[in-house]
Amino acid sequence: MWPVLQVALDLMHLRRSLEIAHESVDGGADWIEVGTPLIKSEGSEAIRALRREFPGRKMIADTKTMDVGAFEVEIAAKAGADVITVMGLADDSTVSEAVMAARKYGAEIMIDMLNVPDILERSVAVEKLGVSYICLHLGIDQQMRGEGASAGLLRDVVSAASIPVAVAGGITAETVGTYVEAGASIVIVGGGIIKTSDITGAAKNMKKAMSGVKISGDLAKKYGESELFEAFSRVSTPNVSDAYHKQGVVRGLTPHLLPGQKMVGRALTVQTANGDWAKPVEAIDRAKEGDVIVISVGGGDVAVWGELASESAAVMGVKGVVIDGAIRDIDDIRASGFPSFSKHVVPNAGEPKGYGGIGIEITICNQTVRMGDWIIGDENGLIVVPKEHAVEVANRSLDVRERENRTREEIRRGSTLSKVNELEKWEPVK
Repeated sequence: MWPVLQVALDLMHLRRSLEIAHESVDGGADWIEVGTPLIKSEGSEAIRALRREFPGRKMIADTKTMDVGAFEVEIAAKAGADVITVMGLADDSTVSEAVMAARKYGAEIMIDMLNVPDILERSVAVEKLGVSYICLHLGIDQQMRGEGASAGLLRDVVSAASIPVAVAGGITAETVGTYVEAGASIVIVGGGIIKTSDITGAAKNMKKAMSGVKISGDLAKKYGESELFEAFSRVSTPNVSDAYHKQGVVRGLTPHLLPGQKMVGRALTVQTANGDWAKPVEAIDRAKEGDVIVISVGGGDVAVWGELASESAAVMGVKGVVIDGAIRDIDDIRASGFPSFSKHVVPNAGEPKGYGGIGIEITICNQTVRMGDWIIGDENGLIVVPKEHAVEVANRSLDVRERENRTREEIRRGSTLSKVNELEKWEPVK
């Protein structure tokens, strides 16, 4: 029977979960996981509802139990769960109680190794306590930092244990074959299935990939430091704003872009005085391909940048310019396709006096920018993402975009945004 595909319903709403579960099963999903968010939002009724809907499917309740193992297992098992998860970090007594309660109610225990320091040692120990499955789990928040589940560790655990081993955490149709080859008996997939408009197709692709068929695609892919230009180019500034909790937004600048154009790059910072275009132009000679020149002028209304500077910057591979001040020749700049943002558009330029500096920390519109920070701009506006947070923000932005794709599909089927999110039900209790 191995390997099996377990679809993780890490969702907030039961109604949506039921629909997505049906589409996943239609695509070949073998086991159904009632995800932790779903259990927390809808309670054990979510387990009951899915059990009624899928009487012949293995039902996993991802309770992530840390204490009172017997009690929580009893609740989940009576609601219809076949497998209940207990954290590997839980005390041995909690694991033992959970195992004994599961046997009483005809269920099994899966140990979740999330954040366990020595997974191999703990795997051997919990098997002796009578658990039925071990799960190597890389958490969603860890995935957003560009981390991936370790196939090498999976292989070691499979060799050390005599019970089935599951793997979870950012698995895609492109990567699942690696984990099957390493010995995973259970492949747990959430985002790689449930965030797409075509859930049945995504589940089918996952099953094909598990059987050895090479599947290409970028659904639920996580990006590392070297891939950030691609990652940020795939999302909008609203996606980034949602992912970054509305931080980093630069207010007060106007985009000068072609329809649908985006600007993505790393900041090359410039400080200058109103009308002094020496340092902005000198910065072009220091620019690397992929940079965005960000110029702090304190909102000055005499131009420090124009068409010839834009032409020079484009030749050097610069991706755009941001000016907390004035720009000119905007008609020629826009026609050339060179992205720019500015506070003012004027005809008059100043003189190259050479005040200021290049590569220093600056402030534009009350937003701090340092060398190497990421600049993302489009017709909606401009956002600065600090370089140390860029990998996580990029991956979270992609997650926002992918989840919106599923919402968009449900609206196209006849729902509304309010109904999809059950807004009235989830308004704060007064």
